[in-house]
Amino acid sequence: MEALTNKERELVQKYFEQSLESLDMETFKKVRNQLRLKYHPDKYEKYEDEVVKEMMVEKYQEIEALCQKLKAYLENKTPQIPDFEAENEVFMQKNAQFAFEGMAIEVITSDKDLKYHLFGTHYRWLEKGDKFRIPNSKEAFLTIKVDYKGINIGFTESIKMFLTFGVNDSVADIVEWLYSRIEGRASALIIEHTRIPIELNEMNKYIRKKAFLSLSQPKTSEN
Repeated sequence: MEALTNKERELVQKYFEQSLESLDMETFKKVRNQLRLKYHPDKYEKYEDEVVKEMMVEKYQEIEALCQKLKAYLENKTPQIPDFEAENEVFMQKNAQFAFEGMAIEVITSDKDLKYHLFGTHYRWLEKGDKFRIPNSKEAFLTIKVDYKGINIGFTESIKMFLTFGVNDSVADIVEWLYSRIEGRASALIIEHTRIPIELNEMNKYIRKKAFLSLSQPKTSEN
């Protein structure tokens, strides 16, 4: 594992408001999600000043790079098995396989920009069938289920989409990405017709359960 530089330690103190040594995984994930929401470049698309936009992109990239390194550091420092993994041991075994073609997801929100941030667009119409590949995945993507055109009237809206991913994708990474986008911005999450708390562990547990395929059998050597 590559050690954090003095500059990166200073950035940990700046963004997480505590030292590297005192930071734990739970606090890291909570603050990381807050930082992603606060500094996401899409929030600054409305500004005409290109310098401001470039500065925010650079800051966001700096935070993402720091978080990747910090996550590896914390995982090596304090390896833990979350409670939801112990409760669902079969779904967490190393050789368990997960995949799903078109998992129905509905997000209820009053944030009219959320659907565009989920699909990586810049305030344009979304049409049924539009796809967005989830970052850092091999074959995971969201597909919008209905058209979203013009200005919707009302205080809340329903974002309906499908999630597809394969056995080579990390369920944990997919769930973390989705959670980081909707946490604090959605009032309800419905997966496969079941309302799920907008909590990282609960989302991870339910999606794993729905996407569970099998436990691959270890190969035996031939005599």
